Amino acid sequence: MKKLLTLFLFLAMLIITACGTSDQTDDQTGDTTEKKTLKVVTDAAYAPFEYLDKGELVGFDVDFIEAVAKEAGYEINIVNVGWDPVFVEVEDEIADFGISAITINDDRKQTYDFSVPYFLSTNKILVPENSDIKSAADLEGKIVAVQNGTTGADAIESLFGTNNSNIKKFENNNLAIMELLAGGADAVVADNTVIEEYVKNNPSEKLIVVEDTGSFEAEYYGLMFPKGSELKAEFDEAINKVFENGKYAEIYNDWFGSDPDIDNLKSQQ
Repeated sequence: MKKLLTLFLFLAMLIITACGTSDQTDDQTGDTTEKKTLKVVTDAAYAPFEYLDKGELVGFDVDFIEAVAKEAGYEINIVNVGWDPVFVEVEDEIADFGISAITINDDRKQTYDFSVPYFLSTNKILVPENSDIKSAADLEGKIVAVQNGTTGADAIESLFGTNNSNIKKFENNNLAIMELLAGGADAVVADNTVIEEYVKNNPSEKLIVVEDTGSFEAEYYGLMFPKGSELKAEFDEAINKVFENGKYAEIYNDWFGSDPDIDNLKSQQ
């Protein structure tokens, strides 16, 4: 009986040891494949790209980056920090990258690395429906509201001159539009999707969008990384995968009700 008890204890120890070894191997395997959660910064005042809906961060950019991050194998934590802090946090590597309808341009490329383009946009003009403004040329002598630090602001400064008193700069486009509605500006210049979305959602405001392709060039949005970020290559690959597997078109159609020009986006790579 004593021998049987000893044998039983010996076998039990073998089982426990084997189980422990198996768990450890699994943990080690998990450690080698698990990727960290990335901090992603944005300015949630830019519907339909990123905005707060009953306290929840939603928008095209939100759905897009969640799909891309999943493809790249990362978890993400998207933090609403405001427009200017997006640039500060990315440059100082407080955040892993930013997404906030950020236009890729040569000036920004001096400080940041950008992903391949993921969205095509252009600046347009928002005016009251009875306005005599029909093109960018008609903005001369008018008061124009813009979001500071955007390509819309750059476009107007290229027409009016830097620090022109007729340019009113605001922290975000919502404030610029409020200035227009209050009569403090004759027009707002901003990304087409943003002001088109505002007009669609606020028909009682009686505003219209004016297009002038001769004055405003096409622009492309990208993810903005710190200079030299190793994440850029991984996310470039993941963006192209969501282009190819149909997920991008699905998200784009959900938000804009039309199909994206993916060939155009790929041609800019």
